[in-house]
Amino acid sequence: MATNPVKKRFKFTNSNISALPPNPKESKSTDLEVSDTVITGLKVLVGKNGNKKFLLRYSLEGKKRSIALGGFGALTVDEARGVANQHKATIAQGLDPKQLRDEKLAVMKFEEFTLTLYLPHAKANKRSANSDEAKLRMYLIPAFGKLELAKITTQAIQRYQNKLIVTLSPATANRHLSLLHRLFVLAEQWGYADKNPCRGINKFKENNKRQRFLSDKEIRALFVAADEDENQIAAAYVKFLLLTGVRKSEGLAAKWSDIQVVAGHASWYIPHTKSGRSRYVILNAMAIQILEGIDRIPDNPYVFPGKVVGKPINNPIKAFKRMIKKAGIESSFRLHDIRHTVASLIINNGGTLYDVQATLAHANAKMSERYAHLSSERMRDTSYNLSTVVAEAITFSVKK
Repeated sequence: MATNPVKKRFKFTNSNISALPPNPKESKSTDLEVSDTVITGLKVLVGKNGNKKFLLRYSLEGKKRSIALGGFGALTVDEARGVANQHKATIAQGLDPKQLRDEKLAVMKFEEFTLTLYLPHAKANKRSANSDEAKLRMYLIPAFGKLELAKITTQAIQRYQNKLIVTLSPATANRHLSLLHRLFVLAEQWGYADKNPCRGINKFKENNKRQRFLSDKEIRALFVAADEDENQIAAAYVKFLLLTGVRKSEGLAAKWSDIQVVAGHASWYIPHTKSGRSRYVILNAMAIQILEGIDRIPDNPYVFPGKVVGKPINNPIKAFKRMIKKAGIESSFRLHDIRHTVASLIINNGGTLYDVQATLAHANAKMSERYAHLSSERMRDTSYNLSTVVAEAITFSVKK
């Protein structure tokens, strides 16, 4: 049965590019080439394996040339048109965009790209930019910083991931891979890389059901260890997390200007959360006491100031590990597990899953349902207590 031939020229959209079939295996050409009717010279090449990539064909000084723009998926149609128009502007000035890009590729190092180009972009467009910066400075720049972007291979990144999983959780290692992938997507778009070496690397299987709660005894031991720790800012931060249930990044970003006291009641305004919404956190008496014990640093707006002038503490993991070791808590206990502990405290003291959702700022009830077994345990205890009360009432009635 004959198939309909693919149109070689049409107005590109994301949907019709997605629908393009692979180049037939019997075809003499490696790629099927189709042209956009909006941007002259903009092409999509479709390989025999179905992979699609954008290409710009152009003429300069009477010679036909071309430059790869990036893969479809990494780039949308609109983004590819934007990159193509940027190259056309360069061509209009008598310059060759491919030559300029090759010159960039030859000198741009990973560290330079991340610090001068990626991080400014992330801080302007991404709420988790501070988390990205911590990963880059602590892990990725030491691993790749001196390497040229164009020379970082898929094998190098896979080796990095394999090494990372030895000391970090699968979820954390996957966040590193996601950051690297996004970084190279932008490097492709901006002309500093001609490929993304993260493609084809599988993420580790995550076990998101892991939950570890501190007992009352462990909470006491952690507070004692925090009080005795050499880093009192990090100690205050850890205790503050346990008293509020906020995310690690939210605590690090806390500013004095967002702490409000009205009619004796204190609240903390968080302008940006993981879900993208702002919210208020009611501060209890112990949380307020911790804040009152922190000296404000001139010219530093953050509640938990770091060593860098005007910045918060970067990543208090080292101090936290020191505290849990002194408290006799296993080393696998994570800073994020404090949020699980807060949830267990709420449930075990009469709270509901709705209270957990509100306190932990979960975007929906489903995220709070992981703690449903705690609620069931409390309901079981309530049922047993009811049985005891009824039995005592019956016994009292019989004796009478």
